[in-house]
Amino acid sequence: MQIYVVKQGDSIYSIANRFNTTIDSIVQANELDAPNDLVIGQALVIPIQGQFYEVKQGDSLYSIANQFGLSPEQLANVNQYPMNNPLPIGFRLYIPPQPKVDKEFNGYAETYGDEVSQDLEDYVTEKVPFLSYLAPFSYEINRDGSLKPPPLNNYFQIAKDNKLNMMLVVNNIEDDGFSQELGRLIVTDTKLQDQLLTNIIKEAKEKGFDDVHFDFEFLPPETRQDYNNFLRKAKQRLKKEGLMISTALAPKKSAEQKGAWYEAHDYKTHGEIADFVVLMTYEWGYSGGPPLPVSPIDPVREVVSFALSVMPPDKVFLGQNLYGYDWTLPYEKGGDPAEAISPQEAIKRARKYNVQIQFDEEAKAPFYDYTDEQGKKHKVWFEDARSIQAKFDLVKELGLKGVSYWKLGLNFPQNWLLIQDQFNVKKKEA
Repeated sequence: MQIYVVKQGDSIYSIANRFNTTIDSIVQANELDAPNDLVIGQALVIPIQGQFYEVKQGDSLYSIANQFGLSPEQLANVNQYPMNNPLPIGFRLYIPPQPKVDKEFNGYAETYGDEVSQDLEDYVTEKVPFLSYLAPFSYEINRDGSLKPPPLNNYFQIAKDNKLNMMLVVNNIEDDGFSQELGRLIVTDTKLQDQLLTNIIKEAKEKGFDDVHFDFEFLPPETRQDYNNFLRKAKQRLKKEGLMISTALAPKKSAEQKGAWYEAHDYKTHGEIADFVVLMTYEWGYSGGPPLPVSPIDPVREVVSFALSVMPPDKVFLGQNLYGYDWTLPYEKGGDPAEAISPQEAIKRARKYNVQIQFDEEAKAPFYDYTDEQGKKHKVWFEDARSIQAKFDLVKELGLKGVSYWKLGLNFPQNWLLIQDQFNVKKKEA
């Protein structure tokens, strides 16, 4: 696959010609609803074998070859370019297809109301070839240890047909928010814990779940050891039943990081107990906060680096958002929240308001500003092929288990194409 950024003067016709492919293949790959009205700065995925690289200032055959896992001799031979000749800036080198890497992918499927919408079920059905795990979100824990299940509709049949592991996600959500008090009860009340684990095991065995995923957030900081002890108890009981155990972890950069969302999450102990963890490496820019990239690459790398200092990489899922936000400016704390939008919707809005998409090289994230019909200014941060590629490169570089998506249902076709191009998606063993 080739990632190409639309420039001034480009047309879908000229881009297809540039890469010796068809207009239809580009339109279908990127689900373009207005192929004759491309947005400057829009990142397209071009479905070709291999890719092309344009030489930049400071590049050499050695540095470019190293970047793509080739030898300088291989790169020179493929391009029939003399080894000792300097590379002109702007010169196009062909990079042959790279070997695919075995990785796992998880998708949380959040449901509102009493049943899975047809749109979400159709979306999940379409994307399961790119997933190893499906995580219906979520089972809520009641104060007596009973469970309030989410609607599951046809998820188990879909999972069976596509060799997916099913994750039973439990959390401490109460009255539509993570509850400190409920969290405290769960990790300190041994009687409640015993009943809860009995109910979880019963549900998992009856329904056919493979993994129990503890997403306990906003726990009281002083309950860190209590949570660790609860996980040890859970591990003991779940392992006897042949069930995996996993946890979701707030994005910490150090063991001592302060804050109500962080202190009770002990990376080292979770790494020892759990079969795997999901790092929630997103929401630096969030709906209630100021406009920022949602998952900027440097902070994401810092969180992963801390995790890898206390647990093996093959236990770590990198959390990744499938959405962006549209903030109305000026941002006011406590004001109206930013609107969550899909990457496809972000491109539509840029086109509607005739603005160019920018790319922050430091954050590895696209953004733009626009003014709406009422004269209100907006800032949009979202994801595109370039930003997701930066995360895929990180996963491959550090040997992580794979990627976990929050959340399924938002349209981002380039993400799935890049998975198909670069990874062998590991499936449930028979």
